[in-house]
Amino acid sequence: MQYSQTVIDHFMNPHNVGKMEKPDAVATEGSPACGDQVTVYLKVNDDTKIIEDIKFQSYGCASNIATGSIITDLAIGKSLNEAKDITWKEAADALDGLPPVKMHCSVLAVDTLRTAIQNYEIAKGLITPPDFTKETIADELKKVIYPQVGEDIVSLKMVKYIGFTDGVATVDLDIPKFDTFRDNVVEEIKEHLEKYPQVMDIVVNY
Repeated sequence: MQYSQTVIDHFMNPHNVGKMEKPDAVATEGSPACGDQVTVYLKVNDDTKIIEDIKFQSYGCASNIATGSIITDLAIGKSLNEAKDITWKEAADALDGLPPVKMHCSVLAVDTLRTAIQNYEIAKGLITPPDFTKETIADELKKVIYPQVGEDIVSLKMVKYIGFTDGVATVDLDIPKFDTFRDNVVEEIKEHLEKYPQVMDIVVNY
């Protein structure tokens, strides 16, 4: 697998790595059981809403560590609103690209940063916790990357139906049985949805 020199540099010498004592907000996304996990810690100026310090801890591959490192570089010194606007494609571009099968690491890093920001905003009373709806599921599916091409399954029109009734999240996919990445996609979907306490069960039809 070919990595850019920038990815290698951030993997070998990650920036802003470690646990922060008394953070203003923290978030953990992913799962070691699935291969990748990231924790992001924030120190925020309550008056200016500027991210004054940021740290991360990572469990996973070289891409996971590198994306955790680059996302902290991109976020520090920015306002919360500016940091929320950072995309996974921007993070990947800042690393001079990622292999398509590793693009999900960029999504995970950005997702963790945004969750940490949301946790800060909820704790400070700046926003109310969002309701869980079918739109929440759709937003999460936009973070599920099809490994062969490094694009999300919604953009690729692989999602045919989304439902949420009585705690059961239902997703119908259009992925051929012979597709070798099909099981990876299903596991990614479950990983993204099972973190929500409102989801009692996940049914993926394909």
